[in-house]
Amino acid sequence: MALALLTGYPGFIGKRLAAKLLEDRPDLEIAAVVEPRMMQAAREAAAGQERLELIEGDISDRGLGVGEEAFGRLAADVTHVFHLAAIYNLAVPLMVATRVNVGGTGNVLDLCLAAKNLERLAYVSTAYVAGTRTGVVYEHELAMGQGFKNHYESTKFQAEVWVRDVMDRVPTTILRPAIVVGDSRTGETQKFDGPYYILRTVSRMERSGRPVAQFGRSEALFNVVPVDYIVAAVATSAFDPTTEGETLHLTDPEPLQSHELFEALSQEYAGRAPRFRIPPGLVEASLRFEPVRTAFGGTPRESVVYLNHPVSFDARRAIELLTPHGLRPPQFRDYVGPMVEFFRQHEDDPAFVPG
Repeated sequence: MALALLTGYPGFIGKRLAAKLLEDRPDLEIAAVVEPRMMQAAREAAAGQERLELIEGDISDRGLGVGEEAFGRLAADVTHVFHLAAIYNLAVPLMVATRVNVGGTGNVLDLCLAAKNLERLAYVSTAYVAGTRTGVVYEHELAMGQGFKNHYESTKFQAEVWVRDVMDRVPTTILRPAIVVGDSRTGETQKFDGPYYILRTVSRMERSGRPVAQFGRSEALFNVVPVDYIVAAVATSAFDPTTEGETLHLTDPEPLQSHELFEALSQEYAGRAPRFRIPPGLVEASLRFEPVRTAFGGTPRESVVYLNHPVSFDARRAIELLTPHGLRPPQFRDYVGPMVEFFRQHEDDPAFVPG
């Protein structure tokens, strides 16, 4: 039996990745490092999965917080590491983001360096390590003098620098997703953030009988990908010899412009297109005030910049290496229906409100 270490369980992607790996690879066991506060949810998610072991720990602690005995066993037996755990909150304080996103990655790398039989580290970064860059961003690029829009981006950048620094000693595939939304077939997601704030805005305006307003910059591309594509790409690339040493953009190669995505969501939810446009700079400034955030469906100010930032992600290596496995991200218009329908069914459920 091969052994995979998984961080980020039972998170949105981690829970689905564990199920995918166990389904596809009957010769694989998984050891998931789980924070104490998430252990009950992890037990519920793992119920009935015999090859999934839950180990209480914390990636921000040296030795992953699992104790010397468990760390030694993992170092001796692990063949694959899937590092997903991170703080994704765009408003996260710097010290917290650094401790988890950077320090936690360093602690995972310590295990990888100690692992005698390691075949692959699959490190889930983000396309937004590109920070404030504009224009086309390529997969082989990282440090290009960019600034960052928030501490999430800057700490994920620092973490990827660290990962790249040890790639000569740790066989690695770096995976950079764009903004992840629900399953392309069912629409199922874990919380309504990111582009779901657009749906919140459309819903609020629809319920109040007001015309739908649009606030995306017309020429900016808004790159989203469904979670099932991300899971399949991570699960597949970690076992493909051709992806070792590669950095792959898990992004939509044909993304919609922000105004097109806004229009597609409005048309699907409300049956009508937006009637007028609010300058994005005005929206971003106004969202500093709670009544305005409420009027825009609870949209946080930090998220609006992604609707207005003109950047595109070249995904040629991901397409070249994943296409032979039958993997290519679907176009947004092909799954906007399930996405909106799932939102419509659960939009009043507080369980889907971002924490």
